[in-house]
Amino acid sequence: MSSLLSLYKAKEKNGTATTVKKTFLVPLAELYVEPGYNVREIDQEHVAEFRDAFIAGEFVPPLAVQVTEQGIKIIDGHHRYYGAKMASDEGHEIPRLDCKDFAGSEADRIAFMVTSSQGKALSPLERAAAYQRLLNQGWTPAEIAKKVKRSTADVDQHLQLLECGDGLIAMVKSGEVAPTTAVALSREHGPKAEAVAQVQMEKAKAAGKTKLTRSAAIPQFSAAKARRLAELLCGADYLHEDGFGTLRLTEGTDSEINRILADYRAGITIGGGDDEPRL
Repeated sequence: MSSLLSLYKAKEKNGTATTVKKTFLVPLAELYVEPGYNVREIDQEHVAEFRDAFIAGEFVPPLAVQVTEQGIKIIDGHHRYYGAKMASDEGHEIPRLDCKDFAGSEADRIAFMVTSSQGKALSPLERAAAYQRLLNQGWTPAEIAKKVKRSTADVDQHLQLLECGDGLIAMVKSGEVAPTTAVALSREHGPKAEAVAQVQMEKAKAAGKTKLTRSAAIPQFSAAKARRLAELLCGADYLHEDGFGTLRLTEGTDSEINRILADYRAGITIGGGDDEPRL
């Protein structure tokens, strides 16, 4: 059976355009992780999956690394690295890992961690943290969007997520509040957003729910009632007397108008579903 190596060696005969891009087998002991560098939080279940893959002898993609004064730093492949260490600690010899050089700037490395298809998918908070790193380096949201192949609106939305406050961010991490709901609450209530979210979450729990939906977090007034209020007020007469403006209601409409206004003040939620847009 032929191989890519034999195909490459006979390229003058077979006319292939195949080229070589080397990877290196690096001793596990020479690799290291820089604390706080990885934009992804380590998922122990994902680590265990790679441990099992190493033990079974399955193919595992090479790690992207950078040679530094401290050793060989992992840029992408942290879960693979920890999976190999776990397998080694359990008595399965993993002497070396397949690695490739990562060439580029610090911004390139951050963008690679964001866009890499080899790693575990980023959570919205992890993606937001990566965008913030680039922002701190002087990149504009538009430049970040181009770098990570996303829209500027996506970058702005994620950066706003980091401004929601510790309490709301904790609720996002726990899964009680969707990222988009947290951003919407923050826009609607500012510094009071966390307190509002906690009150609404208690109501949701009392109703047997485990997640605060957008419609419950930010009650929306009924469009039908709003239209009805406009209809009722349409027949009213506007009077301006003694420096004050007043409305003289059509006879028999005051009770219904007051009921609608009472509903509005109470923040009654009518309509709306539980579907959440995603960050």
